Amino acid sequence: MADPVTYRPSPGSIPVDPGVYRFRDAHGRVIYVGKAKSLRSRLSSYFQDPRGLHPRTATMVRTGASVEWTVVATEVEALQLEYAWIKEFDPRFNVRYRDDKSYPYLAVTMAEEYPRAMVMRGSKRKGNRYFGPYTHAWAIRETLDLLLRVFPVRTCSNGVFKRAEQVGRPCLLGYIDKCSAPCVGRVSAQEHQAIAEELCDFMAGSHDRFVRRLQQRMRTAAEEMDYEQAARLRDDIGALTKALEKSAVVLPDGTDADVFAVADDELEVAIQVFHVRGGRIRGQRGWVAEKDAETLEEVVQHLLQRVYGEEDVPREVLVPVLPADADALAAWLSEQRGSQVDLRVPRRGDKRALMETVARNASQALARHKVARAGDLTARSQALQDIKEALGLEDAPLRIECFDISHIQGQEVVGSMVVFEDGLPRKAEYRRFVVRGDVDGRTDDTAAMHEVLTRRMRHLVAMDDHAGVPPSGGEGGTPAGIDEETGRPRRFAYPPNLVVVDGGAPQVAAAQRVLDDLGIEDVALVGLAKRLEELWLPGEEYPVVLPRTSEGLYLLQRVRDEAHRFAITFHRQRRSKAMTASALDGISGLGAARRKALLARFGSVRRIKEATPEQLAEVPGIGPGLAGRIAAELGSQGSAPAVDPRTGEVLDDHA
Repeated sequence: MADPVTYRPSPGSIPVDPGVYRFRDAHGRVIYVGKAKSLRSRLSSYFQDPRGLHPRTATMVRTGASVEWTVVATEVEALQLEYAWIKEFDPRFNVRYRDDKSYPYLAVTMAEEYPRAMVMRGSKRKGNRYFGPYTHAWAIRETLDLLLRVFPVRTCSNGVFKRAEQVGRPCLLGYIDKCSAPCVGRVSAQEHQAIAEELCDFMAGSHDRFVRRLQQRMRTAAEEMDYEQAARLRDDIGALTKALEKSAVVLPDGTDADVFAVADDELEVAIQVFHVRGGRIRGQRGWVAEKDAETLEEVVQHLLQRVYGEEDVPREVLVPVLPADADALAAWLSEQRGSQVDLRVPRRGDKRALMETVARNASQALARHKVARAGDLTARSQALQDIKEALGLEDAPLRIECFDISHIQGQEVVGSMVVFEDGLPRKAEYRRFVVRGDVDGRTDDTAAMHEVLTRRMRHLVAMDDHAGVPPSGGEGGTPAGIDEETGRPRRFAYPPNLVVVDGGAPQVAAAQRVLDDLGIEDVALVGLAKRLEELWLPGEEYPVVLPRTSEGLYLLQRVRDEAHRFAITFHRQRRSKAMTASALDGISGLGAARRKALLARFGSVRRIKEATPEQLAEVPGIGPGLAGRIAAELGSQGSAPAVDPRTGEVLDDHA
């Protein structure tokens, strides 16, 4: 680790304006991003006696090798730039304050012609309306199943919808009146859009309006002695009531708020949040993260900035304490939402009582995590120590890269690289390789491994050629790991401490030839053979065998299995793509966009073969001439008629 004195900027060179700063390590990687009202005051605080710093901050300063900054006009601009840089560089010392789990949402695809209600995870897509998050996907499905009685919006996939459209028969939900069956024309696109809008309004909190409307219709039907319709409406009201019972009423109707609570100790912080929409708890989340601030006010500021950088902001955000720059943070939240956001601490009443409930959940989560984490930290530390001793390394391998090859009889050969840092996967740095080399028509794992490792390790040599760290303030040369043109981290910018290859002595020998050819001497190498789970070192006649109970062996197995999973997934994707597109390849005038349009319209190559030239010509971009060629090449409809490529006219037998 570096001595902070070696890169400390002189106080007079640091501006007193607000801005955002970045610490970089010796490889040029951004390891921390922060903002400050006064850059001079904040940066000077990092270079005081390390014993007075927070343990995480002290480690960060010692890991760093340079610091640079950017001046902005206001604190709100500083918040925006800080969030943008954290998202771009993913610094290791910035705590994300985000759950690793992907929580499910109820999504309604309002941007489609026929909106669909479904369970969705991951990043949100433009044009969809989302409700949640929920703790479990089954809770969404149960609620949606009840609501489909009243709001029969489609829930089928696009493939099922198109098949029903082609055969003219709806699916089971259409027959039992849990779908309005727009696929067969029971309702128009406008009518189906209206049903989807009503479902969204109900989920957004307009409960009473729908219940009152159904009750009025039920009374009218009863007065007209239409008892069958009245009974159906009664059951619809019951379904809505049951769906509402699944969400506890905690606040007055119309209240949209996120309620945060925090429990912390010296090193970690547990966060809980209840999502209240329309006065009801719609979802709950909780996670535990490392503590990157000395005060609770700083934790809350970082927390809100990370959470609402990617999520919708409600009208109210209730927190246990206000951060020091609460006004700037509230202005930033309001800008994210597009309207005023009330950021405050509840003092009394129902909101205060709910805050106490959320706080109890946070305290219990922290207690459970500390018990579980004690064992996890011990196991990871022991695993790295076991690997160090077994391989005779000077230090524990904090960055491990593992490589694997996947193919079937030499076809669609691909490679994978997975990265583990501190014993945990770093998926953002996984890489996939398409092996281009000639393996002489036969399976040759060693040749493929040699190519993949060569392509990866050449980047280390390139990093050495660009070695150098810029002076303080960001002036001077470009860091080794940063691209000079884009200013972004280079691909494969950071060297591994240990390279693991999936295989035995032949694979290790191929990997060692790569290191020798490129002159790389400071990277350890080992192979993990599947048969007996033995470790092969370069040039050794016999393998190293770790005890079956070794934490080090368990970690290497996890790394190897992850590389194998990543490689075989990529291989299956390429094989599936090749099998799908092979029948359409080679047809003159049929490029990638037109192939995609055909598959989107018909669903499969088999259905394309069954289509007539006239049906093929209905696809955008497919003219009559091209449709005739496709039909002739695929043998559609038995013997397809000849078509004049210039006019698209069918030629008779004597033409």
